[in-house]
Amino acid sequence: MTEPTTYSTGTLELPLYLPELEPTPVEGCAGCAELANVRDRARTGGDLTTVTDCNVFLRRHPKGHQ
Repeated sequence: MTEPTTYSTGTLELPLYLPELEPTPVEGCAGCAELANVRDRARTGGDLTTVTDCNVFLRRHPKGHQ
């Protein structure tokens, strides 16, 4: 039988940014373009809360795009 581990194992690092999960703006939509611009400025400034908020708004915004 194997002895249980009595010490902590190494840390697990998770990615903070997954670009493939971010919504993309619809071409020709001024609202989508503005949200994408705000998101890019927030990411440059290190404001990940605003980046997340913009992603949520972009996902909820598609009303009228169909």
